[in-house]
Amino acid sequence: MASPRFHLWSSVGKKLLTGITGLALMGFIVTHLLGNLNLFVGSEAFNRYTAALHALGGLLYVAEAGLVALFALHAISAIGVWRSKSAARSVQNTVVASKGAPSRQSLSSRTMIVTGSVLLAFLVLHVAQFKYGVFGGAEYTTTVDGEEVRDLFRLVAETFQNPAWVVLYMSVMALLGFHLRHGFWSAFQSIGLLDPRIRPVAYSASAIFAVVVALGFFVMPLYLFATGAS
Repeated sequence: MASPRFHLWSSVGKKLLTGITGLALMGFIVTHLLGNLNLFVGSEAFNRYTAALHALGGLLYVAEAGLVALFALHAISAIGVWRSKSAARSVQNTVVASKGAPSRQSLSSRTMIVTGSVLLAFLVLHVAQFKYGVFGGAEYTTTVDGEEVRDLFRLVAETFQNPAWVVLYMSVMALLGFHLRHGFWSAFQSIGLLDPRIRPVAYSASAIFAVVVALGFFVMPLYLFATGAS
């Protein structure tokens, strides 16, 4: 009898794990975007939001540990799927080309491992910059509702007064949209929820989801740079 580990790391198991973790991460991305929309409201609203997260205490650390595990599982399973496909193509000596509607193979699908790797590296930079303030600003504080809290809004606003950071973040957010364009519908397909009858709708929904999410993050650094929000 095959072991559970074998089932999990079989071709189907890796695709299933990639799909499940991918959907969970997309849920996190949407939640993160909604929270960051407070940047458009102003410094007090955004700092109140971040202060509420920090007030969770131990629960926040548990959630962060869960996110790290989620990202790790997604990356490992996705790499496993990519290696399996690469090995299969090598054996079959196939030529990679767009296969049209049935397979929906595209540039975004063929470069998922590349865009995913770039996004993972960016995530490390993003956390280091804004959570730990490795480039400065970790000491910024302000008062919200009579309590001293970290002034994360000031750090974010100051960061995006630098055109280099603006261009970097906007470029990566465009790449995020490119990654999600394939990842959205592919995740549903991997867990067996993409009925052939609704595939055209799923492909369209995937494009809309990717554009909305990427645009939401894309405009934030541009807005802060243009307005000099403080």
